[in-house]
Amino acid sequence: MNATETTTGERLDLIEALGKHRYFLRFTVRDLTDEQAGIRSTASELCLGGLIKHVTDTERQWADFILEGPAKSSGFDEAAMAAWAARFRMLPEDTLDEILAQYQEVADRTDRIIRELPDLDVSHPLPEAPWFEPGAAWSARRVLLHIIAETAQHAGHADIIRESLDGSKTMG
Repeated sequence: MNATETTTGERLDLIEALGKHRYFLRFTVRDLTDEQAGIRSTASELCLGGLIKHVTDTERQWADFILEGPAKSSGFDEAAMAAWAARFRMLPEDTLDEILAQYQEVADRTDRIIRELPDLDVSHPLPEAPWFEPGAAWSARRVLLHIIAETAQHAGHADIIRESLDGSKTMG
């Protein structure tokens, strides 16, 4: 018996919606080499491998937020900004297979959290950042909806990058 056979209702809807958009993102890199996954094929700084690294890191951080609340941050110093920028690129030591394996590990963990979290209403205050309303808090449910939206948005970006790379399309 798989997890979706024992998960129902809202939790199943969340897992299935997230799974659909993860599939589109993964499908976009089908049959690519590591080199191709690192090519910037549009005016954007984004490449397909870097985009999946970013989605992986973002999902991991939001899943951590659900369980632990906001992370302690040292702010946005030069080193933090360089590390953040590296999340969007294929580095020489990166392989597409490893990036996809890390994404799968994070996806499996998030799905487990959705299934096992006692209450989707559990909430934490958002970290202080210019893009969040001061004093706002998000429930686990709101965070999961955000992860779904981020994944869907970046799957669309990936589709454009892939089409610019070699004409292949994920959708359509």
